[in-house]
Amino acid sequence: MDRVIEKKKWNKKRILTLTGIVALIVLIVASFYFSSGKSKLNVDTDRITISTISKGTFQEFIPVNGVVLPLTSIYLDAMEGGRVEEKFVDDGAMMKKGQPILRLSNTDLQLGLVTQQTNVYNLLTQMQISNNAAQQNTVNKLNAMTDIESELKEAERVYKLDKQLLEQKVIGSQEYKKAENDYNYFLQKKKLSDKILQQDSVSTKQQMIQARQSFEGSQTALNVMRQKVGDLIVRSPIDGRLTSLDAEIGQSKNKGDRLGQIDAVNGYKVRVEIDEHYISRIFIGLKGEFDFNNKTYHLEIKKIYTQVNNGRFQVDMQFTSEVPAGIRRGQTLQIRLALSDETQAVLLPRGGFSQQTGGNWVFKVSNDGNKAYKVDIQLGRQNPDFYEVVQGLKPGDKVVTSSYENYKDMGELVLKGP
Repeated sequence: MDRVIEKKKWNKKRILTLTGIVALIVLIVASFYFSSGKSKLNVDTDRITISTISKGTFQEFIPVNGVVLPLTSIYLDAMEGGRVEEKFVDDGAMMKKGQPILRLSNTDLQLGLVTQQTNVYNLLTQMQISNNAAQQNTVNKLNAMTDIESELKEAERVYKLDKQLLEQKVIGSQEYKKAENDYNYFLQKKKLSDKILQQDSVSTKQQMIQARQSFEGSQTALNVMRQKVGDLIVRSPIDGRLTSLDAEIGQSKNKGDRLGQIDAVNGYKVRVEIDEHYISRIFIGLKGEFDFNNKTYHLEIKKIYTQVNNGRFQVDMQFTSEVPAGIRRGQTLQIRLALSDETQAVLLPRGGFSQQTGGNWVFKVSNDGNKAYKVDIQLGRQNPDFYEVVQGLKPGDKVVTSSYENYKDMGELVLKGP
């Protein structure tokens, strides 16, 4: 008698198939869960930084370093080359305008001065001799003129007398003609003498002008040579402090060599280096401030050097009010250079989170403080302390601002207290 065998519903093959289907479903769900940003991570609150969004005064500024310099500095260069013979003061001395600093010697210049002086003296002597000769020549011509005038008067007298006697038939025409010829001769001689004397006067005047111009030129050259010799004594051009003096006795200096500089004591400026990224936003009048001895001091840009070196350019800033007591040349100051005016804005404290998010999103803490979830945001301007929040957060919100390095792929943080 045949027996009916019941068919098994859960054989091994069916179980494996069903298990595979369940596993696939779980994998799909898990994949969707994680890819949709809903993955969670437990985080200890003492390992993260939670900051509160606030509203307050915002100003965009950048931190820069500045070096304190004198308001006015004048370089000392060797006007003439020579050997350092004597130093009158040492580096760091306070100087008065015109006070000697050091003395150089230059034999060629000194010999040139003597030669030029001799030339001037010789030219002056020659000019005096020429002047005396011209005067003597003029005197001789004047004497000759006097003789001619006297002879002309006599010839005129005889001529007039003979003319009357001829009319009276006392003398003959021959005698009258001789008197007339003598008179005309001396008359022409007088005119010629006047012309010669006039030409001599003009010539003498021109010679005197040329001689004077030549003498004045030689005198100017002598003064220049004296100045060059005088420049061998290096003097302070202004009142101030002597710095960077580079000269030792016996050392040879060429013309144009830098000897040092004089720093005026009328104030200070600050030379600031700025990244070229900001060059289009820097202009004269921008403000800055720094802290010194627990007090804040204010500066203003007065000059911009547009030349860029190694990705940086320089500006000069001056104090807008008092100068800090005790500040020194060469001192470095940490300055906050303002790029905008103060405005009211929603503020997000800076933190390491932006390195992973680019400032596009943050973990916002829930109202009960038990979790933090992703929120898209939009940031605007920034300074070393805050970001300006344009969209996505409001005052009073709390966000995680520390680094997201270990949970940047998480969708939600479960906050655990200590």
